[in-house]
Amino acid sequence: MKSTHEREQFIKDINVLLTQAYDSTLNEIYALLKRIDELEDEEDLKAIEEAREDIRINGTVSWDEIQNEIRNEIEKDVA
Repeated sequence: MKSTHEREQFIKDINVLLTQAYDSTLNEIYALLKRIDELEDEEDLKAIEEAREDIRINGTVSWDEIQNEIRNEIEKDVA
């Protein structure tokens, strides 16, 4: 992951190239970015469906169970 400064510089560099691009190139870039966004949405939906299926098959973990696990880990670390 890029730092905030690296990200800002990267966006500035892209903007310079975009302002110099032909309209047809801009249309292609736009179409590619939209497709990437759609693919990411599809991946997110697939992950949600997989998580729901996992919950359906394996059930869920209660908050009490999580708290007990945390307590047990803390006690192990202290001992």
